[in-house]
Amino acid sequence: MKATIERATLLKCLSHVQSVVERRNTIPILSNVLIEASSDGRVKVMATDLDLQVVESLSAVSVDTPGAITVSAHLLFDIARKLPDGSQVSLEAAENRMTVKAGRSRFSLPTLPRDDFPMIAEGDLPTSFELPAATLAQLIDRTRFAISTEETRYYLNGIFFHVTDDELRAAATDGHRLARYTLAKPDGADGMPDVIIPRKCVAELRKLLEETQGTNVLIDLSASKVRFTLGGENGVVLTSKLIDGTFPDYSRVIPTGNDKILRLDPKSFWEGVDRVATIATEKTRAVKMALEPDRVTLSVTSPDNGTAAEEVPADYKSAGFEIGFNANYLKDILSQIEGDTVELHLADAGAPTLIRKDDKSPALYVLMPMRV
Repeated sequence: MKATIERATLLKCLSHVQSVVERRNTIPILSNVLIEASSDGRVKVMATDLDLQVVESLSAVSVDTPGAITVSAHLLFDIARKLPDGSQVSLEAAENRMTVKAGRSRFSLPTLPRDDFPMIAEGDLPTSFELPAATLAQLIDRTRFAISTEETRYYLNGIFFHVTDDELRAAATDGHRLARYTLAKPDGADGMPDVIIPRKCVAELRKLLEETQGTNVLIDLSASKVRFTLGGENGVVLTSKLIDGTFPDYSRVIPTGNDKILRLDPKSFWEGVDRVATIATEKTRAVKMALEPDRVTLSVTSPDNGTAAEEVPADYKSAGFEIGFNANYLKDILSQIEGDTVELHLADAGAPTLIRKDDKSPALYVLMPMRV
């Protein structure tokens, strides 16, 4: 194989694929990227960790000899990063080595044969629909902070996608908080199986969406695999296995009868919580909210660091009471609310609280209270 590629093109492509490759691998081939050059001047670059696979196509300056080889992903990425701007990079593979040349630089890297490189067998992906990249990015941003990191509850380690009669819903929960995002059901999503997209796939997808704003993303899936095609012909294809598990019926924890409604400015509320939480420790992460007509008093008490309190103006007309929340969880949710009003629907100090921008907002959050 021999191909010449613009450094900027190669670097951008390698930055996408190398992040899938795990730094520590017991299987040497998984540390490598597969580079495949074809006679029509196209080069395909692929990386995998056996659960997630990313393939990107790019245009070469020239392909002198078609062929395919695998080489260390992180090493090639580091080399490309350090090569001078505007240079052309020549990749030539022969006799278990790859020679990388650019300007006056020359590297000789060990390679492994392409036949050893594992591919994810996609099988049949019967459900197929498109979503705008910006919509998909917002859906991920509004839900992924609530994904659980507990390995024992592996079925919560991702975003759950499912369809109702007229909506596509995405949800994530770690048992303490729930985030749900709803959008109109796209054409082609009828009969879609319920799927849980793993955290790593969500993170890689979100990075790729940064560069494909303004386009549509094609989503193909079955009950066990999902494939995202971004940027059309010369784009990136991300394929992932899905989490094999059953997501809990989260709709049961969304409160419907919470009649105490508190409205305030999410930015000043976030800042107030952040300030009083300065003295919180690992043991006392709870911030107490004392609700009275048209104001909320936030306070934190720490046996080591003393106390802090702040009053925040609010629109509240119900009976006064006190409730506590994990300060970080509350801040995570508030930072997702755009606009100048957030609604908290409360019941009592022990019941889950519903948080949203308003009743038309596609995003909805549920937060469990803490004892204070």
